[in-house]
Amino acid sequence: DTISNEKLDISITIVSETKKPIYRSGINKNDLLCYTGTLGTCKKDLEKLFTNKKISKKSKFIKPKLNADFFYEISKYVTASLDISDGLFFELERLSKSSKVGFDFFTEINESIGISGEEYEMLFSFNQKNQKKIAKIAKKYNIKLNIFAKAVTGKYKTTSKNHHF
Repeated sequence: DTISNEKLDISITIVSETKKPIYRSGINKNDLLCYTGTLGTCKKDLEKLFTNKKISKKSKFIKPKLNADFFYEISKYVTASLDISDGLFFELERLSKSSKVGFDFFTEINESIGISGEEYEMLFSFNQKNQKKIAKIAKKYNIKLNIFAKAVTGKYKTTSKNHHF
């Protein structure tokens, strides 16, 4: 991690092994694309912080929430995944490149949502036949699912500018 700061930062990396890793390269044509939760709040909160305004104590910057139990339970149905750290559009570009697919969006995604990073949300793909199973597990853990695209032949490249400073 390369950053500039006036204070001490501590970064921890944990390396582990698993018998069934989920890669970015596992998307198949016709898989559905989904992200958890709500996107865009981190970009808004960051803009507030840059202008010395207060943000909610419930902000993801202050209290990130990891939904590990949910993700571990759906992992057997997931074909590819990653966290949304650089914004949805940039993560989709990574998935497109790794899996050699494009995306057919069901609705337009606003740029303020698509470029908001450090969201502490997951982006993942899955076969349509597992949609009901994943929805049932999401309901169990009170996780909001946003199914927004389908994988198609082609490639995806964002035209948005990166929001990192």
